[in-house]
Amino acid sequence: MVHRQVPAARRAGLIAFGTLLLSAVCSVAGAEPPPAGGPGPTAAQTLGANRPSAEVLRALERDLGLPPAQAAQRLVNEAEAGTRAGRLRNALGKRFGGAWVTGPTSQDLTVATTDRADLPAIQGQGAKAAVVKKSLAGLTGVRDKLDAAARRAATTDAPVWYVDVPRNRVVVEARSRAHATAFVKAAGATNDGVAVQVSAERPRLLKDIVGGDPYYINGSARCSVGFSVTRAAVDGFATAGHCGAAGHTTTGPDQSAQGTFRASTFPGKDMAWVAVNGDWTATADVKGQSAQRVQIAGSVEALVGASVCRSGSTTGWHCGTIQQYGTSVSYPQGVVSGLTRTTVCAEPGDSGGPFLAGAQAQGLTSGGSGDCRTGGTTYYQPINAVLEDFGLTLKTAAGAAGTPDPQDSGADAWASGRVYGVGATVSQGGVRYQCLQAHQAQGSWRPSATPALWQRL
Repeated sequence: MVHRQVPAARRAGLIAFGTLLLSAVCSVAGAEPPPAGGPGPTAAQTLGANRPSAEVLRALERDLGLPPAQAAQRLVNEAEAGTRAGRLRNALGKRFGGAWVTGPTSQDLTVATTDRADLPAIQGQGAKAAVVKKSLAGLTGVRDKLDAAARRAATTDAPVWYVDVPRNRVVVEARSRAHATAFVKAAGATNDGVAVQVSAERPRLLKDIVGGDPYYINGSARCSVGFSVTRAAVDGFATAGHCGAAGHTTTGPDQSAQGTFRASTFPGKDMAWVAVNGDWTATADVKGQSAQRVQIAGSVEALVGASVCRSGSTTGWHCGTIQQYGTSVSYPQGVVSGLTRTTVCAEPGDSGGPFLAGAQAQGLTSGGSGDCRTGGTTYYQPINAVLEDFGLTLKTAAGAAGTPDPQDSGADAWASGRVYGVGATVSQGGVRYQCLQAHQAQGSWRPSATPALWQRL
């Protein structure tokens, strides 16, 4: 967010947080060539991973121990791996067991299946193949049982549960094995092979009612601005739902009037959006290391194992990796499901701030454990769900607007600004396409021009 009436030095301190455009000049081993019919942009080019930001590279060097060249290579590898994983996920269907990247530069993509007969097809895409007992759909079904049980039973002593894709299991983290067993039994998941991990972790909401910077709710509590968004020509920003309820007012870092919470969901999910007044303008700019401005290019969801960076008003810019998707967390205020679990550190006051993979927005800081001195675990509300639930458009460098193709009509016609999940099918230019990676469509990301995101059927 940029306040029009604030000097440039102070504008640089505003909490519009975010994304860095990353680059990669090297090619990816095993990456799939463009589809027949003419060369198209690579996944790295589509997602902005071939335009590195010095701030991202420096943060990856500090937090992951990667020299700039390796950090740049990792970002390209992760962009290309997402496309290959999407193609395999659509091809395997119900047999798909998950996908993840490993290695210092994320050079290894692993795709799991429940059927050994799929191994040649997976390896033919340049990926490692793993045969697992349970499909990803089966694992998420077990997690859903736990989510349902959490709505009727106390989970104070078993505050975290998630799908561990690389180990093909569902994990419950609890204060003791007895507490985990009781929760699993209450969910009716005793025979579902749920793993128990005894942990002292106690996630709390990263909200602080002391200090100053960068936006305040009702003149007291402080959170961090997330990604800039628009809705029906109204500028605003996405943030965490626990930061404020609909109708609560906000002020900026300079204590001037800023906006109003238009919608907020918490618990269940942890999402909200604030509509700002005419003194503020939504931009694609976000705050990186040392208050440097960078820009968001989209919201393509990264794979498990991918590198991510986060910004917040308390601790600034930090990086880590994605551990799991679809994590459920029991905060004292209630259970929140569908969160992304990461190794990035955060502290109170960072709530609502964005995290990203390369130039792609990923989500908003919800809560976590630990701190940025000793390390910790942080959970994020995925941004695509926020955009879809509230009908918002992410502000990007290229913009999401686009002119409809006259050949396209009907409910399944591709449209910019719409959120698409893996496997979704659309028509564009009279041709059918299937989505490879979850994202909000940008005006320049037509299926016919983005083989990294869409597969022609």
